[in-house]
Amino acid sequence: MKYFIDMKNLAIAFLFTLLTFSVYAQKNNQVDKEKLEAARVAFITNRLSLSPDQAEKFWPLYNEFQGKRNSMMREMRNISKTGDEKISNAQARELMEKRFSIQENLMNAEKVFLRKIADTLSPVQALELNEINRDFTRHIYKMQRKQREERQPRSESNN
Repeated sequence: MKYFIDMKNLAIAFLFTLLTFSVYAQKNNQVDKEKLEAARVAFITNRLSLSPDQAEKFWPLYNEFQGKRNSMMREMRNISKTGDEKISNAQARELMEKRFSIQENLMNAEKVFLRKIADTLSPVQALELNEINRDFTRHIYKMQRKQREERQPRSESNN
């Protein structure tokens, strides 16, 4: 049985690697968002060792939270961009308060999300999720850096 689990993990890791490489093999260096999300799903599913039943319950919750989170992060970026313009101190204070409010809403949404997935998964898996998301992002950045380095022509002194 242990051999089967190891082979399953190996197969998932191989699939993830193929997906992430294909994400960046796009024409004009544009990221294929569908492939990136498929790679994220494979990465998180593998790292959390989700059972099919857990995955079926987890992913709708995750996608709902990510949608809310992305929307709030977009709002905060827009506030930051507004701060680049010439605005009065009163307007700046108003924007700061708006940003604080969005950050509070984001934290509350994350609390609700983590409590829901702690019931769906386990509290340990719920706690691990944030670090797994960061690992995925780091992995993607490393791949991007490696591809940039491979595309840069080598200087003659390196030959």
